[in-house]
Formats: sequence, C-alpha cells, structure tokens
Amino acid sequence: MILIVVKFPVKPEHAEEFPEHVREFTEATRAEPGNKWFEWSRSLEDPNVYVLVEAFDDDAAEAHVSSEHFRRFVDGPIDQILTATPKIISRQVEGDGWDEMGEITVS
Repeated sequence: MILIVVKFPVKPEHAEEFPEHVREFTEATRAEPGNKWFEWSRSLEDPNVYVLVEAFDDDAAEAHVSSEHFRRFVDGPIDQILTATPKIISRQVEGDGWDEMGEITVS
C-alpha cells in the first residue's frame, strides 16, 4: 500500500473555504479504482494548515497522479491560495488498511 501525507499551508483569508476548493478533486480521487482513503483534517496547532492522509493500492498511485482531475488540481488556481509549496511524505508500507491501536482499548 502507498501511504501519503501532505500538509497544505493555506492563506488565512482562504482557510475557511479551503474544503470547497478541494471538493471536486477529493470526490474524483475517492472514486478512483485502488484508492483506499482520501481524508482531510485541519491542524489544531495552525488553523491555516490542512493535512491530507491518503492511501492507494500499490499499483494505483501512478494512475492517480496521471489522472485528469489530478492535473486540473495541480495546474489550477490552488497555488494562489497557498502560502508555500505543500510538504509531502509518500511511502510504501505493509498492510492493506487501518489497524487497531494496541495501546488503547475501548470496550
């Protein structure tokens, strides 16, 4: 599985509307074959930073970055609402999905 985490630093004046800016891209990516999840969160430390956690089957990540909706997203106006280039971690990891955390058990 390919696990990707990306931090998007958003200009303060666009932070509240950022989910709408990425809605179409998010929906299209979630519909891709081989996409396991594509989830946005907002940083608790900095409300102008959104964090994307995504995962793909090993052979699906290449198709994602080659897709038309990916090209529209990266070539579109996204750079105009960011304060800097997003930071990314992309790794192949063992497993096929989320596991339960061993240190906390909820009954």
